[in-house]
Amino acid sequence: MFRHHDTVWRDFPALAAGALLVPAPPGPDHVDDLIARHVDVARKRLAAGPEGQLPEIQAWRRAFTAMGVKPTQYRCASESLLRRLRRDGELPRVHPLVDVCNAISAAFAIPVAALDLGRVAGDLEVRPATGDEVYLTFGGEREHPRPGEIVFADAAGNAHARRWTNRQSGLSAVTAGTTVALVVTEALHGTAAADVARITGALAEALGATRAAVLTRAVPRFATQ
Repeated sequence: MFRHHDTVWRDFPALAAGALLVPAPPGPDHVDDLIARHVDVARKRLAAGPEGQLPEIQAWRRAFTAMGVKPTQYRCASESLLRRLRRDGELPRVHPLVDVCNAISAAFAIPVAALDLGRVAGDLEVRPATGDEVYLTFGGEREHPRPGEIVFADAAGNAHARRWTNRQSGLSAVTAGTTVALVVTEALHGTAAADVARITGALAEALGATRAAVLTRAVPRFATQ
């Protein structure tokens, strides 16, 4: 099961979230055209102004400040993607599923996380950290989140993301060996509910999701089995 803790819904009442189960691989056959189409949307948004002015990004900056995290030092995933696109002109290519998630995330300016469900122990909950959780960096280093920092924590005490939507763990990164991925998207801006419904639908269609749902405080749980 995947869910957000009641504390997260209480402290961030504007939160809207979507969750999907996706077979991976295979990726979609039309991955290149799909990525190009969404990256083009992101480029057009950037042409109208810098990513920091987008309401989707501003909402996450406010949330990071509320968590005690400097928002221009630790940026949400979609802001980091848009900054990279503005700087380099392209997004990095990692894995077909991840590449599609990144392109759609940039187009909507909404963070999208893709986790290898086989590397998640039991239930996964977005909640404030106790400080005992273990986070594995992509470089293989082990860290402990700061108490109160919002993390994606599983039943074994692994933190699969630090600083909420800032950085995912190397432990559950999607690879060629991934058989099922959990894809999560979250937003906090004024039209978050409608936009999360749209991005969840776009992801489900693009990735061939076997199950997808929009989560709310009233219906916060998503079955992963």
